[in-house]
Amino acid sequence: MAHEGLAAIRRGLEGLDRDGLRRTRRVLDSPQGPVVVEGGLALANFASNDYLGLANHPRIRAAAIAAIEAWGFGAGASPIVVGHARPHEEAEVAFARFAGMPRALLFPSGYAANLGILAALADRSAEVFADRLNHACLNDGALLSRAAFRRYPHGDLDRLEALLAASRSAIRIIATDTVFSMDGDIAPVAELLALAERHDAWLVLDDAHGIGVLGEGRGTLARFGLRSPRIVYMATLGKALGGYGAFVAGEPELVEWLMQRARTYVFSTALPHAAAAVATAALRLLEEDPGIVEALAGRIAEFRRACEASGIATGSSTAIQPVIVGDSHRAVEVSARLRALGQLVPAIRPPTVPEGTARLRISLSAAHSREQVAALVAALVRALGDVPAR
Repeated sequence: MAHEGLAAIRRGLEGLDRDGLRRTRRVLDSPQGPVVVEGGLALANFASNDYLGLANHPRIRAAAIAAIEAWGFGAGASPIVVGHARPHEEAEVAFARFAGMPRALLFPSGYAANLGILAALADRSAEVFADRLNHACLNDGALLSRAAFRRYPHGDLDRLEALLAASRSAIRIIATDTVFSMDGDIAPVAELLALAERHDAWLVLDDAHGIGVLGEGRGTLARFGLRSPRIVYMATLGKALGGYGAFVAGEPELVEWLMQRARTYVFSTALPHAAAAVATAALRLLEEDPGIVEALAGRIAEFRRACEASGIATGSSTAIQPVIVGDSHRAVEVSARLRALGQLVPAIRPPTVPEGTARLRISLSAAHSREQVAALVAALVRALGDVPAR
């Protein structure tokens, strides 16, 4: 008997190939760093979210090893059973202090954190108002919550205010990335908070790409000097902080409610003790060595100056630097040409980005040298010239 489901999957895969949208995985033969080895080639790594170069930092490795020696690896249970140990508690206290928030909760991942936040705060009586370019986990969290889901055009505060003013829901939630993951632009967080205040709404902030980068490393709230009991603040550990997991921070009652009702927290095994210890070590490292964040700012400025001199359009002031190509096939071809020139730069295509905006997503790190940044821009000029527009 024919397997129609499998046949449909095969047709779907053929469609991805036809449209230049099938993804493949790389297999690295080296740790994360400014240079990685893939397929036997040493490549300058501009594909990683390791913005501060902490993923393979000696102090981070030492913290993980020490935690494994003291605590083993697996946590063994949900944090509300017996999975929450001293390293997890210390990490939560350290992050709350670092972010200037009353209390924090350690989640298995940023994706799990956003699903848990929105499903715990919202129900069928709620409305979630989301920027159209938000990360998928905020969208999925809104859908999982069963709230009415309203998306406003990217950065359009007037449209958002109109939606809020028309709302009659008992619970209103504004949800946004702080630094948008594919464009690198920064949300108007202060204005969003003002709207939340005016319309009695929560403000859920996903600072995955802001923590460690903005506000002298303390994140977007520090960048704008914002504090409010309406803010639900999520920051991941797997990017600039070099580890794995995520924190959610806010008012003590909010965090207690998430601990009781966020299903992705309650029904997940706690993170390995080593991941919690790495989080504490990364926060301490940033407090003791602000020069790491300053180095990242230097690489960003150098990249932007070099691109301007070379006629390459950039619009981001953060570690994420998109170069819009447009056509998905061409984006893949330019990425392959860059690899041949010793540069690892991923091609990002729909549905991750809107149709017609396929791009190269360049991630800068404090671990990159000035020479590596200059070589990248020279390779970009060459690759874009070698692969004509379609």
